[in-house]
Amino acid sequence: MQGNVTASYGTSAGVQPMYLDDRAVGDRFKSEEHAMDEGQIMAFAAQFDPQPFHLDDAAARDTLFGGLAASGWHTAAITMRLQVSTGLPVAGRIIGAGCELNWPRPTRPTDVLHVVSEVIEISPSRSKPDRGMVTVQSETRNQHGEVVQTATVRIVVPRRPAHQAKDAAP
Repeated sequence: MQGNVTASYGTSAGVQPMYLDDRAVGDRFKSEEHAMDEGQIMAFAAQFDPQPFHLDDAAARDTLFGGLAASGWHTAAITMRLQVSTGLPVAGRIIGAGCELNWPRPTRPTDVLHVVSEVIEISPSRSKPDRGMVTVQSETRNQHGEVVQTATVRIVVPRRPAHQAKDAAP
């Protein structure tokens, strides 16, 4: 993913959620950050992915990870949280319709994560004129800029109601 982030969306940034009609291919967004730690990794793993390399640093040293690593599903859950709270301003919130996830490197206990997303496709619905699909490509990066997760996600985005002019957007 290349180029500059055109908007930063967060509770303090003041960016309002946008409708399908407000999006353009190439729009980019950056979330705020989330600091990982051992406790979070182990608690998530204990409940949802109880494998030794997510639960015990000593056991993880003898695996291909070479140390404690967060579950990919944990990284995905944090990515979703960052997208919903500060990273992807969508009217009606983020409603997924499918995705592809990849984890090119492990998330570590000392990582500070953020998400950079780019709109790569916009498809108004032919059968449901009140909405459409937006495909977003996202990279979850650590504090060194290393990509720990990539996601290509299709989301349902509402169209601006006909009675609401763009200039009157919230």
